[in-house]
Amino acid sequence: MFRAASRLPRRAILTTSVAATGVVLHTSPEREKLSIYPHQTPDILLVDTPSALEEQIGVARRKFIKAYCDTHSQVQGVISRWIGVEHAIENRVKAIISPNESLTPGLLYVGVATLTGSIIARSRFIGARLFLPPVFLFASAQQFLPQTTANLKAYLGLLEDTYFPNFSKKHAIANAHTRMTWDHIKDATQNSREWVTHGAEVAVDKVQEATGLKLKETMGWAQKQAEVKVIEAANAVEQRASEAKAVVEKVIEEKVPEIKVGLEKVGEETKEQVPPKVEEIKRLV
Repeated sequence: MFRAASRLPRRAILTTSVAATGVVLHTSPEREKLSIYPHQTPDILLVDTPSALEEQIGVARRKFIKAYCDTHSQVQGVISRWIGVEHAIENRVKAIISPNESLTPGLLYVGVATLTGSIIARSRFIGARLFLPPVFLFASAQQFLPQTTANLKAYLGLLEDTYFPNFSKKHAIANAHTRMTWDHIKDATQNSREWVTHGAEVAVDKVQEATGLKLKETMGWAQKQAEVKVIEAANAVEQRASEAKAVVEKVIEEKVPEIKVGLEKVGEETKEQVPPKVEEIKRLV
């Protein structure tokens, strides 16, 4: 058998070897083609990885910056509110101070008057020492700075009405009683003055009749009486004139509708009479 195998033709052996070689070559991987250009060096990226200490420092810094920003905003808010309060106070002071009054001598006079009250009440009892300086203060302020004092009173009254309404009502009642008492005192003083003046005039008339001396002319009472009579006559004339004016205005107001109605009637009659005349003129033309 080995001999038979050895006797195979060489052509068959060569064919078999070539086929095997082709199979081997066909199944081998293809080689990668090399580029004719140089290869680019790839970029190397370094990743910064913070440590734990750096992370803690960053957290602390961010917290500090946030706290600083919050504190700064709060401080700015307080400053803004304070500036608003300053502007409000400035506007209120400007509204209270009258532009027609000068504060430089007025406040000086008020201060001097208040010190005068303190000096006068220095050796007095405790009530006078407590009562006289405020009285001198208010009286001098009313005398030297009347408009500013009135504005200040109005502002204090507004504050009282806003924040202390019950006390404001009681204060208003007390002011009304005080005003009524003052009016009664003024009326009583006026009546007493008139009574004293009348008594003096009667006494002077009797002395003048008894002695024949012209005491009224000497004392100037006659001229004063004449002036008083002239003033009374002028007031009476003015009152009569105002009454007559009121009556005339009332009559005019009552007659105005009638006058308007009469004018309207006259206008209507005139309108009714005008067209025939126009037609006659057209016919004549």
